[in-house]
Amino acid sequence: MKKKTWALAGAGVVVAGAVAAFLLLNNSLGNNVEIESVIPAQSQNAGNNAGNTETAAAGGAEAAGAAVTAEQLNGAWSIAEASKVYWSVTTSQETVNFVNEEVSGSWNVNLEDPAAMTGEGVVEMSALDSGNAQRDEHVKDADYLSVAEFPQSTFTATSFSELPAEWTEGTVVPVQLQGILTVRGIEKEVTFDSQVVYSGGQLLLSGTTTVTFDDFGLTNPHNVVLDTENEFEVRLELALDK
Repeated sequence: MKKKTWALAGAGVVVAGAVAAFLLLNNSLGNNVEIESVIPAQSQNAGNNAGNTETAAAGGAEAAGAAVTAEQLNGAWSIAEASKVYWSVTTSQETVNFVNEEVSGSWNVNLEDPAAMTGEGVVEMSALDSGNAQRDEHVKDADYLSVAEFPQSTFTATSFSELPAEWTEGTVVPVQLQGILTVRGIEKEVTFDSQVVYSGGQLLLSGTTTVTFDDFGLTNPHNVVLDTENEFEVRLELALDK
């Protein structure tokens, strides 16, 4: 009888430990970062309504401003402090966003010759933040991003889609940025499907691409509690000053 009592007590400890471990894991999960677009909502709505002539006309009239000259657009632009890069991982429960606010780089615009345009960005991976310090330190360690060895991720544009010669302030312009994304020292060719707006003397760029953990030699961080999709999204939200 005593052995049975000890066995039941031991089983209770195991169950309690499993519950505690699950609760600890569950508390370390959850999305704490909301994605903020640099492009104003009215500009996005006007761009999304582009397929509807009547709606687009109304939306465009609301969002549009003065004509923007080539002189205003052409030249060297630098990524400003308000810029962010998001990394979004989707699990069986939800999508968890990480944000980098330490972003630098440039975009040399040439409306007459897209082949002459250049662009590059650098992200300091030590600034990666999901709003959960324990989780952040885990993904930065040697088993995943190995930030101590590879402190920066970079994107170098190799080509741009053709941009229109005439722009209007506050109106979305679609653009594709093709180039090389480097994470953990591993290069991957990617295309960022993007929108650009000229507003208040700044160029505002919002673009996304999808890559996989395998692309950068990363292990999918799934576990016994959660499944994690192998693809994850990289999102640029950049404000550029001339």
